[in-house]
Formats: sequence, structure tokens, C-alpha cells
Amino acid sequence: MAITSKEINSTFAAEITAMPGGEHLNSCFSCGGCSGACPVSQAIPDFDPRKIIHMVRMGLKDKVLNADLLWYCSQCQNCVFVCPQDVRFAEIMTAIQKMAMKEGIITEQDLREKGRIAWVERDQCVSCLTCVRVCPFEVPVIDDKGVANINAADCRGCGICVSECPAQAIQQPVSADDKLIAAAS
Repeated sequence: MAITSKEINSTFAAEITAMPGGEHLNSCFSCGGCSGACPVSQAIPDFDPRKIIHMVRMGLKDKVLNADLLWYCSQCQNCVFVCPQDVRFAEIMTAIQKMAMKEGIITEQDLREKGRIAWVERDQCVSCLTCVRVCPFEVPVIDDKGVANINAADCRGCGICVSECPAQAIQQPVSADDKLIAAAS
């Protein structure tokens, strides 16, 4: 399928490189190391980090921001260890995801339904701080009411806080994507 000029947003790559996490986008020379090391691409062949970076650099903003593939990155960081240019694909994906949320393409409720973020059932939280201690991304915080809060824009959906919460106050349904990846393993 041919790409038309209407589909190209010439500022898209610059918008991503201006965001935290996107600054290394233009260092990519498409070696494919990230794609070869990505466990998600092994389970879901349509998810290809090299192709996603290429689409961003080509300016296919609508296509990238509206793709379900945008939410498949597991943030495992395997791509970081094999990249000779320190591109940090997982961070680029986070920047793209934040852009999709900022532009209203996907909402917090959509992410909840897809099983891509965790949230706190406030009436069940006992303020034990376990989520604050175990989150490798430092997302959960205790708010002014003494209850844990998870910012949807920062949550990586790893599920660590969900599995460690002793009060079972943190929720995150298993997504269809995660079921597919688990079945392929």
C-alpha cells in the first residue's frame, strides 16, 4: 500500500525527539538489533521496533499513534542492551505513548480496559507503601489523603505493584496481548 502525502506529518519525528525519552531517535541506523532482541516481536511479528522507528522518522504520526502495537512494548529493556547507538527504543515508545494520551487518542479508561495500566481501588488501600517501594519506575505515590495513587500517564503496566499489594487494592486486568505473549512462550 502506497503512502500518500496526506499521511505524512513532517514534524512528527521532531516532536518525539523533543520529548523526554525520544532524544535518541535520530541515532538509529536501522541495524535491527532491537527487533532481534525483542521478546514481544518474537510473539507478535507485527511488532517490530525497527519498523516503528522508521514510521516515526517518516512522519506517519496518525498511523503510529492510533496503532494497537503502540501498547505492546513490555519495557523489558532488551533492546537497550543490544543497540550500538544507545537509541533506547523502550523510552521512545514511552514518549510516543505519552503523546497519544496527551492528544486524546487514547484515554485512561481505554488503557484500563486494555490492561495496560494499574490503578488503586482507594477504599481498599491501607497505605502500607509496598507499591511505592516495589515499583521500579517510581510511579505510585501516597497522596494528601494518605492513599496510594498511580498516575496513568507514567504507569508502565508491568504489574509488579499489583502482584505485591498485600491488600489487593491495586487492579490491572490481564490484557489480551499479554495472554497472547504468554501462550507463545
